[in-house]
Amino acid sequence: YLPPPLSEKTQPDTFVVHISVLYKVPVTYSIVSGDKNGYFIIDSSTGIIRTRKNLKPEDFPVTFNVQATDLSNAAIYNEVSVTVEVIDENDFPPVFPHPLIEESLEENLSATQIVQLKAQDNDTGRNGFLTYGILSGDEQKFRIDQSTGILYSTTSFDYEDEPTEYQVVVYAEDDGIPEKKRGYCTVVIKIID
Repeated sequence: YLPPPLSEKTQPDTFVVHISVLYKVPVTYSIVSGDKNGYFIIDSSTGIIRTRKNLKPEDFPVTFNVQATDLSNAAIYNEVSVTVEVIDENDFPPVFPHPLIEESLEENLSATQIVQLKAQDNDTGRNGFLTYGILSGDEQKFRIDQSTGILYSTTSFDYEDEPTEYQVVVYAEDDGIPEKKRGYCTVVIKIID
């Protein structure tokens, strides 16, 4: 049996799967092995499995065995395995340690690294995997490395003939399920004469 995955937010006493046998006389159902943390409970007469307590995603997937036993003769039984997976929900958005950063850049420099931005995400796995991008700002003059979060200039600046300050809004986006979440940071770049 491979029931649909459960959410990590599944409440106790939630239906998981119905185990049934083709047999002419009454049977009793029991979980015989594999559920070492006691997450599941089975109704011995119906074969309906429910959650017993809150689920911890790090303990899953769990494969356990269910036995159906002839009520009148315990020597007659059959076993089946049940594998339950839990989806780790995307609980947290990425967060930059500082929402506003000021950096200075000398004029007439060729394209160069300005600042390394690093966001934190308290989720694990793909829910905590971050990529970086530029939401707004002069995208002809700046670029960001998607994986490292390093912000670069793509050109040189002239203090006398161009603006002396630029604002670039950067985002960090996780690869979350069921939806991706973003965090934002504004970088103010001051051009120095």
